[in-house]
Amino acid sequence: QVQLAESGGGLVQAGGSLRLSCTASERTLSRYVMGWFRQAPGKEREFVSSISRSGGSTHYADSVKGRFTISRDNAKNTVYLQMNSLKPEDTAVYYCAADTTVWVSTIAPGDYDYWGQGTQVTVSS
Repeated sequence: QVQLAESGGGLVQAGGSLRLSCTASERTLSRYVMGWFRQAPGKEREFVSSISRSGGSTHYADSVKGRFTISRDNAKNTVYLQMNSLKPEDTAVYYCAADTTVWVSTIAPGDYDYWGQGTQVTVSS
């Protein structure tokens, strides 16, 4: 069972950037489609981005398209989310998720089996 740990969250002003990392406990990260989700207070967890096992295919929510970039380094067991042009509405706890059976186009949180503990991103106006 893979364990995931996010890092890189913090407080940033609107228009700024952050880079989130998600490191996996096992050396076979290439088995998993990886996703990033976020959850703001009082709201449901929502899809942000996902990446295929090889990294050759990515998928983004419309709200982050053109501002966020997902990437992965399977040799380092790590997935990244580069977030640029951040907006106050991006404020949320960000979670990475992994699953061996989903498609990169899968956006339902319930379809992912493995989750990290989350990292807080706060964007001030």
